[in-house]
Amino acid sequence: MNRARWLAGIAVLGVVASVLASSVFIAAPASADAIRDREYWLTSYGITKAWNTTKGAGVTVAVIDTGIDGSHPDLTGTVVGGTDVSGIGAANGQKPIGADSQHGTMVASMLAGHGHGAGDGVIGVAPGAKLLAVSVGFGVGSSDSDDQIAKAVRWSVDNGADIINMSLTRNTLDWPTSWDDAFLYAMEHGVIVVAAAGNRGSGTTEVGAPATMPGVVVVAGVDRNGKASFDASSQGITLSVAAPSEDLVGAAPGAGYYAWAGTSGATPLVAGVLALIKASHPGLSAGNIINRLTATATPAGDAIVYGSGLMNASAAVTASVPSVKTNPADDLKNWIRLNRRAVSPSTPIPTDTVTPKPTPIPAAAPASPFGRVLPSVGSLRDVGVPLLVYLAFAALLFFLSRAAVCAFRRARRK
Repeated sequence: MNRARWLAGIAVLGVVASVLASSVFIAAPASADAIRDREYWLTSYGITKAWNTTKGAGVTVAVIDTGIDGSHPDLTGTVVGGTDVSGIGAANGQKPIGADSQHGTMVASMLAGHGHGAGDGVIGVAPGAKLLAVSVGFGVGSSDSDDQIAKAVRWSVDNGADIINMSLTRNTLDWPTSWDDAFLYAMEHGVIVVAAAGNRGSGTTEVGAPATMPGVVVVAGVDRNGKASFDASSQGITLSVAAPSEDLVGAAPGAGYYAWAGTSGATPLVAGVLALIKASHPGLSAGNIINRLTATATPAGDAIVYGSGLMNASAAVTASVPSVKTNPADDLKNWIRLNRRAVSPSTPIPTDTVTPKPTPIPAAAPASPFGRVLPSVGSLRDVGVPLLVYLAFAALLFFLSRAAVCAFRRARRK
């Protein structure tokens, strides 16, 4: 393997470098009831109301991540299949691997955890759904991370996934050609791919692949108040919807729990809503399932920050939404046709976007002013342009007054 491809493998999966581990810390021991009480999104985003219609039974979601501990009390019986594409995990994908081995289990619990006992533990958005555990070695393993992801996507499709959750980023706008084939394979089989936007606080200032790929559902992050998270959400024109990415809680390998933050956690929440939509509208095409998600989102502001808005599980499941003819596969197919024509198969993958491993954030990260974000087109139009006009007018008055003074002085000398 040459150096460029090895570095690309490290850059790819930002699961370690930017979306995930950067915002994970071990929570202090807490009672199970306290764990359930932390899931504020269950009522705030219409999830419990949507459960009156469905809990996602009959839908299978593949979690391409660091492996899932299916023996956790909140996940027993939920993982129905799996594989390892890294060469260092378990054959069934249920051995957590890598520096951030807890990550896959946390993602899985927020997506389809069923809790335990009488209302204890983590319950996911779609507790009736089933999961496939696909363990990937981010930057390590028998093949580079690009190839592992392509293989993981294809395996997920071939083994019954309806939805694929990818709480990861490559930290580059582009992606290898092997992803063209794998993601198109998924979309042509009606499988919906959901990906995290990435975390600015970990160095991902703009969304990276797979969140830049046409046809992929891209998830941005917001705080408890539904406002864009500065540290836990990247921005970009490909965003689909936003979901909570701060003050999260998830199940950890070995029957524990973690508190965390990041779009890694927002992504399974949206994947869970998509599972609820599919379960309540069987036979609906992938394009129409995605359209239900975006069309029923609660408007929140600038699209490059929030996408179509905040996810609304209840409306996504029950609202009357006109049918559309869009097909994610067509979007990706058209992109490939237009952009791959002049690209040689040997074109090296960029290697200058490796993000150093960030340090964990504290439980209550200090608030960052949203004003630190680059101004939007709207703010430039509404504030910047008038300000420039005023500055130009002030400068004109200054020069005219100076000219008048000079003329007056010359007249006095005469």
